[in-house]
Amino acid sequence: MGVPKRERGRPELVRERRRRGLSQEAAAEAVGVSPTTWARWERGEQGLRARHRARLAAVFRVEPAEVERWVDGWTFPETPSWPPVDCGGGSPAATVKSAELLWRYEMDPSRRHLLATLPFVPAALGEWLTSWTYDAPAASTAQGGSGRAVGLADVRRINEARQAFGQLDHQFGAGLVRPVVLRYLKTNVTPLLHGRYDDQVGAELMSAAAGMSWMAGWTAFDLNQHGAAQQHFGQVLKFAKAGNDSLTGVWALAALTLQAIHLDQPTWGLWLARGATATARRADAPPRVMALLLVREAWATAQQAHPAESRDRHAAHQIERLLGEAETAYQQGVTDADPAWVGRYDEVQLAAESGNCWRLLGKYERALEHAEAAVAAFQDRGLSRSAQINRTLAANSYLKLGEVEQALEVARPAIPAAKALASPRTVDFVKKFDENLTPYAGTVAVREFREHLRAELVA
Repeated sequence: MGVPKRERGRPELVRERRRRGLSQEAAAEAVGVSPTTWARWERGEQGLRARHRARLAAVFRVEPAEVERWVDGWTFPETPSWPPVDCGGGSPAATVKSAELLWRYEMDPSRRHLLATLPFVPAALGEWLTSWTYDAPAASTAQGGSGRAVGLADVRRINEARQAFGQLDHQFGAGLVRPVVLRYLKTNVTPLLHGRYDDQVGAELMSAAAGMSWMAGWTAFDLNQHGAAQQHFGQVLKFAKAGNDSLTGVWALAALTLQAIHLDQPTWGLWLARGATATARRADAPPRVMALLLVREAWATAQQAHPAESRDRHAAHQIERLLGEAETAYQQGVTDADPAWVGRYDEVQLAAESGNCWRLLGKYERALEHAEAAVAAFQDRGLSRSAQINRTLAANSYLKLGEVEQALEVARPAIPAAKALASPRTVDFVKKFDENLTPYAGTVAVREFREHLRAELVA
């Protein structure tokens, strides 16, 4: 990936190398490139790919934005959405401005790579929760000016597009959907946000923009772009606060909870889950929303306490109580107050998430029952990603029960399916199962499975 030759090269990169007492050869070796490539970088004759920028940040122990300054001579401006702070409050105008900036960076080839390599920043979450909980919503979402008139029909089209993108994401993974979502945000949603609308349309528009922002965050999450995902989920909180939409804010907090769980940040997961539950109770959320949040809280509690290993009876009782409350809430059925997004969290999805809790509780037979039922149901619906994730979870439960050969048999079909999906997160579940096979590495069956896995992933 070449760049035009610079007259003065990259003096900041040279300065940082020398400050660390490194020769060009030593710096090149640390990053994993040839000395010739490093020299071209310093002279500004060759661009740096995203993986090399990320490696530079890791080797030199700096933030990715600092590497961007060395390489491209720019940094992100201080705005409410960058760095990730204050994502609960802000006027509608400030919210729109921060969203436009984030979406523009996503579509800018020269900046997109930085978003893709941003780390998840747990420290930002406390400020977000505080701002979300205590900041007052905007007094008005109306927008005047000379932009085009926006009506509820425009809002409905955004919501319909999000639902269509969500179905494609479920079937094929985020890799195929994310570019379309980002383009839709920039070319379709941004002009509407800059249009003319009254308070009613403005509030609905903020919620619709939040929903499409949620899709941008979710697809980044599925691609393991966790810093970018966090940014978009934070933007959902801003839109929800601007539109005084508590249930959409809950949706963002539930997504951040899942991300924290996935990244093994159980304390933050638990705080986010409790923040979501508290918001939902204040908003008198419908039963199925409460069911989702209670399961997420149980999951975060289980990940933090690890009761199967710690023998923490208090935590185990608390987790089982939350799961029982979630089941009771879900059985109350659909209501007219259900937000559209809760439809994707049906009985099968909630049971699958409950299975993770039972596994962490050490109830492996029950976890296996949930996972295998989820695999069958998701396959029947053509939701391959969810089916394969639960397949690997079922295989892990078989391992815990000591049934190694059965675990391998269950996991094997997940390998080609994970390859076919544009979902690195799904591949990660297969790799995690592979790690769990280490105690059995000496057996012929496990060696053959691992050889097959590596050959398939390389191919």
